[in-house]
Formats: sequence, C-alpha cells, structure tokens
Amino acid sequence: MRLFSLIAEDLVLLDVKAGERNSALREMVTALKRAKKISKDKELYDKLLKRENEGSTAVGGGFAIPHAKHKGIKNPVVLVALSRRGVEFHAPDGKPVRFFFFVVSHPADPGLNLRILAAIAHLLRKSSALAERLAGAETARQVLDVIRQEEESLHEG
Repeated sequence: MRLFSLIAEDLVLLDVKAGERNSALREMVTALKRAKKISKDKELYDKLLKRENEGSTAVGGGFAIPHAKHKGIKNPVVLVALSRRGVEFHAPDGKPVRFFFFVVSHPADPGLNLRILAAIAHLLRKSSALAERLAGAETARQVLDVIRQEEESLHEG
C-alpha cells in the first residue's frame, strides 16, 4: 500500500499552531471538516481523545499516528500535519511531536485500517531521512513529494 496515494494536498497541514495534544487533535479534525471529509467533527474528536487517553499514538522521533474509526466516511483518509514548534504528545522518548500521520477509516474495514497503519509504521521505521526532509518542506506539494520519494526508495531496495 502506498501512502502518498491516500493523501491529497488539501489534507496537508503545514503548521499546526497548537502546542499541546488536545488542541492539535482539534486542529486536525477541523481540517478534515473543512476539506469536507467528515461532518460530525465532535464525535471524531471525542473518539481521538478516548484513544489517546488509553495510550499515546506518539511513536518517538518526533512522529505520531493518531487514528480512529468513524462511520461518517466511506474511504480512508490520511491527513499529514507538520508542527514547526512541536506538540507535547506524551511521546515515549519525551520529545515533542513535529510530524503527524492522522488516519480515519470506516469501522467496517479494520483490515484496511491496519494496512494503512502498517504502511506508516514501515515508512517511519525504514526511512532515516523522513523527519529531516519533511521539516524542510514548505508546501503541501513538497510534503507529498517527500512521502512519495521516501516510499519509492523503500520499495526499490
């Protein structure tokens, strides 16, 4: 599964303003509503908070993968968000999160959700230059290009 094929330019946030977890999640949910990917934003936000309270989706190295299942969508959505200053997200390494891969999928297809999460985890684990390259991206197109190029380099090797 190729992540870049699931991400559109209108689903890239270049500068999350929030400095803490709940506000950052709210910002990302609002972006999905603005892009007309969801309509019930409070319901999704509440699911995300519940998930984060069970255990942080921050994985270390400046990355987090917040995710939720939501009946209000048909096709899975992946939003990529960057934070220039970092967000306190209870990461295992204690560092602020600067890069988010936010996944929302329909509960009827848990297998697809797992494949998307696995593709993200694989990219984060295998791409040593991803954080540095994303930090240098200034446009949504550049963010998508970085993800595409990093994925292609992993599939070549």
